[in-house]
Amino acid sequence: MRTNIERKSLTPKEVSEIYGLPVGTLANWRYQRRGPKYHIVGKRKILYFVKELEEFLTQCPVLTKDSLPEK
Repeated sequence: MRTNIERKSLTPKEVSEIYGLPVGTLANWRYQRRGPKYHIVGKRKILYFVKELEEFLTQCPVLTKDSLPEK
């Protein structure tokens, strides 16, 4: 059996376990049409594609003093 990281899609619960985003936050984002792209399979199954999720998470990095190049 493949591990969760090797999978191409994750359920909200799996996203929460792997990335630390609360399931409730994911649900609120879906309601507000914010956050990462998601897909509805059938009538209720919600899936997040790992590639799209990671693209969303890396869109807006917070730059710190240590991450800036030295002058």
